[in-house]
Amino acid sequence: MKVQDIMTRNVKFCGPDTNLAAAAEILWSNNCGTLPVVDSAGKLTGVITGRDMCIAMGTRNRAAGDLSVGDVAIQPVFTCGPDDDVHQALKTMGQHHIRRLPVVSQEGKLAGILSLDDVALRPEKAGGKETAGISYEDVVNTLKSICDRRAAEAPKTATMPA
Repeated sequence: MKVQDIMTRNVKFCGPDTNLAAAAEILWSNNCGTLPVVDSAGKLTGVITGRDMCIAMGTRNRAAGDLSVGDVAIQPVFTCGPDDDVHQALKTMGQHHIRRLPVVSQEGKLAGILSLDDVALRPEKAGGKETAGISYEDVVNTLKSICDRRAAEAPKTATMPA
């Protein structure tokens, strides 16, 4: 199965000059978790999440309208191609602990996004046996790979006094 068979094609995105307030509105109104950042030629230059925005505003003590996406976006970006095997894309997601993988053309232009949601909704069983393509085990193993490192790297938090 190829990535293009299950990826989301109508991807919302923004440019590096978009301020965080406008980017947050795009995330909110489109129920997105990640917003790809593309340049004027349509090439992917980074990604940004709501978490990235919150941390940037909090650590810089600045308002969302005063920060641009280009100042905050994550780079480099891990990607896959539309013709890539979905299992290779799952491996990339697991290795790099990411839930959403931008799909880019050979020219580097945004073609879609592959999310863990897309993958989790795909497995099917036929007659008690898993069908060719994505298995339930593939989904669980990818999620475990994404989460394992996050748990190990979680910052130690001080306990609040009573």
